[in-house]
Amino acid sequence: MGTHIKTEKAGHVLIISFNRPDQNNAFNTAMLRELGDAYEQLEADREVRVGVVCAEGKHFTLGLELGEVAEGIQKSQGNLLSKPDGIDPWGVSGREKTKPVIVAAHGFCLTLGIELMLASEIRIATASTKFGQMEVQRGVFPFGGATMRFPAQCGWGNAMKYMLTGDMFTAAEALRIGLIQEIVEQSKLKERALELAHKIAEQAPLAVAATLASSVRAQKHGFTAAAERLFPDLQVILNTADAAEGMKSVAEKRKAKFSGS
Repeated sequence: MGTHIKTEKAGHVLIISFNRPDQNNAFNTAMLRELGDAYEQLEADREVRVGVVCAEGKHFTLGLELGEVAEGIQKSQGNLLSKPDGIDPWGVSGREKTKPVIVAAHGFCLTLGIELMLASEIRIATASTKFGQMEVQRGVFPFGGATMRFPAQCGWGNAMKYMLTGDMFTAAEALRIGLIQEIVEQSKLKERALELAHKIAEQAPLAVAATLASSVRAQKHGFTAAAERLFPDLQVILNTADAAEGMKSVAEKRKAKFSGS
C-alpha cells in the first residue's frame, strides 16, 4: 500500500503489516499516515470484515520517532492524519472504525504500539514480547489514548504503575492485567491472529458491527447510553437477511452462511 505499511487481503480479512524493519518499525509521520490509510481501506472495502495488524522484522514497534513527529504535531495542531476526518487507528480523533481489529505483537511493543492494542478488540503476543509505556522517561506523556483506555481496560493501579514509571513489562504481565488475551508461539503468531479473524469474519457482519458499536458506546458514554440503543438497534438487526439465515440455520441444524445484508 505504501512505503512503510503493507496491506493484503485474505478472504474477508485485511492483513495490515508494519514494514519498516530497518528502523525497528519506529513510526515517523509518513508511517502514521500510511497506517491511517490502511484503516481507511479496512473501513471502505465492503468485502473486508476484520483487520489483523502485525509487523515485519525483529520488533512490533519501538514507538515514535518523537522529534520528527513532535514537530509535525505542533505544525498540524495535533492532527497527523492524511484526512482530518479520516479513521484514526488510535481512536482519539477523526472517525471511529466500525470493524474489529486483532493486533499480534512480538519483540518490543512500545508506547504507541500498546496504545494501538488498547484501541483494538483482541490482542495476542509472543512469550518474549516486551512492553513499555515509557513516555514519561522522554519528557512527554502518552497521547495515543493510553491515559483513557489503559486504566479502564487493565485497572487503575496496573496502568499507573507502568505509565508513571515507564518500566518495561513482560507478556506474562500483559496477560495478567488484560492487555493481551493470549500468548502464542512466535512461529504461530500470524496464523493464530488469522484464525481468530476468520472466525469473526464467519459471523454475521451486521451483528458483529452492532456488537462492537454497543460495546464502544458503553465504554465511551456509559451503560445507560448503550442500553437506550439496545432494542432500537436490535429491531434493525432482526429485519436483516442474516438474522433470517441465522434462525433458519438453527432450525435446519447447519452452519449459517452470512452475506452481510
